[in-house]
Amino acid sequence: MELHRNAKLGLAGRYALARAVEQGCSLKQAAACFSVSPATACRWSRRWREASAEERRSLSCLLDRSSRPRRMPRLLPAREQRRICAARRQTGWGPRLLTLRTGHPHSTISKVLKRNGLSRPPRPAREPERRYEWPCPGDLLHMDVSLYARFERPGHAVTGDRRSSSAEQKQRVGYDYAHAIVDDYSRLAYAELLDDDRAPAVTAFLQRALAFFAEHGIEPKRLMTDNAWSYTKNRSLRELLERRRIRHLRTKPRTPRTNGKGRTLPPDDGPRMGIRAPLPHPSTPARRPATLAPPLQRAQTTQLARRPTAAQPHSQRPWAGHLAGGRLLQSGQQKMPIYGVFSTGARDSNPPPPA
Repeated sequence: MELHRNAKLGLAGRYALARAVEQGCSLKQAAACFSVSPATACRWSRRWREASAEERRSLSCLLDRSSRPRRMPRLLPAREQRRICAARRQTGWGPRLLTLRTGHPHSTISKVLKRNGLSRPPRPAREPERRYEWPCPGDLLHMDVSLYARFERPGHAVTGDRRSSSAEQKQRVGYDYAHAIVDDYSRLAYAELLDDDRAPAVTAFLQRALAFFAEHGIEPKRLMTDNAWSYTKNRSLRELLERRRIRHLRTKPRTPRTNGKGRTLPPDDGPRMGIRAPLPHPSTPARRPATLAPPLQRAQTTQLARRPTAAQPHSQRPWAGHLAGGRLLQSGQQKMPIYGVFSTGARDSNPPPPA
């Protein structure tokens, strides 16, 4: 049962009203107690009184009824509706093209198709997830990059303060690119935080990652990436893979369920080959000290105290009448900035009274 936001009675309220009238309360008294009109109290009490025992047990008598009229003389005949539905199934056309074939207005055709559940084509069946795992370490490595925006101070999700100066809005702090590569079987991962995701950076990262896996006795045979430009059009990366005899696999385009091993890996069931022990994260061989920062956890902060309206951030352009209390606004003042909006003395000389 769907109710609008100003509804006085829900299902529990209707049941309580009907029970109050049944126990001897008058309609006017029940209407006053539940803040509804006497006509509304009479409607729900009558439906409860005329309902059967089964309807009372399931409370179906107190649900909203359809507003569709019982008799519709101008409704399209059933034969014509079947002809429209048959044309829709045969051609797959929309209402405007079916107008030329059936001779009915497109608005009528739209209603017929919606009434018969043919207004939208059925969704194709979703393919089941194909979970896979290669039998040996190094059989498949998956490489990807993630973009993280830098910031100078925490945002409003942590501080609760949405105010920001023009200088903070204009500054460009930049982004960090987290390159990561993980082995399919052993879950051994290598990651670096770099300044970009261009072809030279990707190739250099892969070289260091292959050296990292070689230290752990893993000889890669296949590398899977997405179809990013720095992976598919990177000549240096292709030459590196050819020298190492590593086959380059690419995920299927426009198929999000195959982009990322996190969606296809089975649950972790313990150590494998003795290399599941905690490994120290290697230092990043970059020009600047950079390590993978721990994920920012949202602090459990208390709710901020309610502030006056003038101190709240505005989603619309304020005008001088918002500050008519006289705290900042004076009659005859010229071009005083108020939250980025300039007010003139001609408009502020006679402000309306505060709400």
